[in-house]
Amino acid sequence: MTGETIAIRKCQGIAELEACVALQKEVWNFADVDLVPLRLFVVAEKIGGQALGAFDGGALVGFVLAIPGARCGNAYLHSHMLAVRESYRNRGLGLKLKLAQRDDALARGFQLIEWTFDPLEIKNAFLNIERLGAIARRYNLNQYGMSSSPLQGGLPTDRLVAEWWLGSRRVLQALEEKRRRPNPPIATSIPVPAEVYRWKASPELRENARELQQRIRQAFLPAFSQGLAVLGYERDALGNGKFLLGEWDEKFSYGSDADEAEASNEQPAVAPEKQHVPAKKQIS
Repeated sequence: MTGETIAIRKCQGIAELEACVALQKEVWNFADVDLVPLRLFVVAEKIGGQALGAFDGGALVGFVLAIPGARCGNAYLHSHMLAVRESYRNRGLGLKLKLAQRDDALARGFQLIEWTFDPLEIKNAFLNIERLGAIARRYNLNQYGMSSSPLQGGLPTDRLVAEWWLGSRRVLQALEEKRRRPNPPIATSIPVPAEVYRWKASPELRENARELQQRIRQAFLPAFSQGLAVLGYERDALGNGKFLLGEWDEKFSYGSDADEAEASNEQPAVAPEKQHVPAKKQIS
């Protein structure tokens, strides 16, 4: 695969959406009961969501799925799933899918895309916070219930909510690679050791991962209740990660402070003040 051989576009027809469902199962190895069904992919396209695919020739090798939501009278997209076939990973394809998702969202007038991510997944956290410029200020406890995916390691599905304010100064700087560290002062940090992957994969060591998840949960919840947000993410040479938290100096929100405080404990999401952002061409 080279970058030039991959085409990212809207999925067209049932067969391509069926390929998304098959790739979902390949990537997460879900039991059937946990799979996002074909019908939701179909509905997402029909009601203003997104089902964008990455194609190598005629083969689907990645996709991103989003559904529309609304809060306080403002529409946004909730990006529920992004998958890349294993042999195509670590080549920037996930980033390209997110950028295509942003272009399409802006072309249709959306200012916010949200999604959830596991705070124990170091590479994913770095992509979301540093490469894309998302922030996080809500922590959902066991959001999806217990998962059949081996990637979850038998742990509760605790999730951070990423807020991607598409026209914010922070996002624009991140995409232009001008922001290597957050400008606001950092109030606290939350480390994630690289050993977590080994702990989750081993039944004998899994209790270590469970204890780490508890420590991270107990660090995030009070930090978010104090108005802090994840503004940066560091990785060292050994693969260890670290969340950097501070006060965000841009006032984007689709909900009241009370709404956001409640969402920190259980619910999925908040959103942005509208700005004029030049939209790129809509994906066809």
